[in-house]
Amino acid sequence: MPDDNKPFMIDSHAHLDYPQLSDDLDGVLARANAAGVTHIITIGVKLSTADAPKAIAAAHDNVWCSVGIHPHEAGNEPDAANIDAIRAAANHPKCVAIGEAGLDYFYDYATPQQQADSFRAQIAVARELDLPIIVHARDADDDMAAILEDEMEKGAFRGVLHCFSSGADLARRAVAIGFYISFSGILTFNKADELREIAAEMPEDRILVETDSPYLAPAPHRGRPNEPAYTAHTLAKLAAVRGRQPADMAAITRANTLRLFNRMDISCQTALLGQTGAS
Repeated sequence: MPDDNKPFMIDSHAHLDYPQLSDDLDGVLARANAAGVTHIITIGVKLSTADAPKAIAAAHDNVWCSVGIHPHEAGNEPDAANIDAIRAAANHPKCVAIGEAGLDYFYDYATPQQQADSFRAQIAVARELDLPIIVHARDADDDMAAILEDEMEKGAFRGVLHCFSSGADLARRAVAIGFYISFSGILTFNKADELREIAAEMPEDRILVETDSPYLAPAPHRGRPNEPAYTAHTLAKLAAVRGRQPADMAAITRANTLRLFNRMDISCQTALLGQTGAS
């Protein structure tokens, strides 16, 4: 286990099956553990490759997974809006969420309609299975807020806006319907002042940390492949902008992560929370 003086963190969003990480997975996990990142959620982006994150989660006690279709893949995956196929893919003991799903208008890999159809199908499965949905939002704030609010009127569901880099209005509207906001290494970037203002504003019980590795390495590792161990840098910046100590912020974000992803093993939750006295 990590050094007792280090905060215990959860990386709520990584892509451990991507070759930048999977080619040295034992080393990646060892470095994460040494840095105090005790648990990781590895994220699915396509149903056609869903077996890879599930296999990693099954092989490691401290890794869980999600199943979903990234908006970039909404036009390529034949089952991108197939509720039955998404439900079947999520039938795994280590699957704790649906996604990542959502809208990305920065690129045009899929049409807005294809993305919306896939997103709504994944929300439907998340609602049915009582799993949180991990949401990707880029350059689509108005449509994202509209879909989330419309779907919430159809029936309650829960989720997180991951790797948040959108505007304050979307963050506020998401929190208003019960969503969480997750911050990545972008929070450490020199030009991310607006994002740091949003991070300071969000309710304390609605914030998470993640790497989105192997992408978006935080300062001082920019330009290198990201990895779960670097969660500590984002956590430290989040603590600083909120006027907290890193250990306190680790306890807060860990408790929030376990509350949202409540299918993570209960014995793990008890052990983790007991290590710092968080509740």
